[in-house]
Amino acid sequence: MKICIAAVGQRMPSWADAAVREFLSRMPRDFRIEIREVRPEPRNGQGLARLQAAEAARLRTVLPADAVVIAMDEGGNDWTTAQFAASLSGWRDSACFPAFVIGGADGLDPGFKRQAALCLRLSSMTLPHALARVLLVEQIYRAWSILASHPYHRS
Repeated sequence: MKICIAAVGQRMPSWADAAVREFLSRMPRDFRIEIREVRPEPRNGQGLARLQAAEAARLRTVLPADAVVIAMDEGGNDWTTAQFAASLSGWRDSACFPAFVIGGADGLDPGFKRQAALCLRLSSMTLPHALARVLLVEQIYRAWSILASHPYHRS
């Protein structure tokens, strides 16, 4: 299975990079996660809508053409890890290519979210971008562990 994480932000703190690398290194070869980063839009006095639209345009350029786009947003669906694993299984079994999209500091463009196949949240609380990326990769790993009956996930 191929999974894409498209994210606004190119320089993550070293602790976040280390955590993401750790979870990526645990994934089996047949469960590939590729992270595609785009630069954030400089603020320069621009309005929020313009910032978000510019970042959405950049994100669209790095998304695989055949991807099922999942927008990560604090207002998205609130799934359990078991629900997430079941969806990952369904995407895998139907040969879908999920692409999880993490917006910048100002969030994702509303039009981008409307066009996504799904909006999903990691937490009801606002998370720093670096932590959201770590949590998403960890949850993908945890979902894989459930599907593979690996002991990492204990319920």
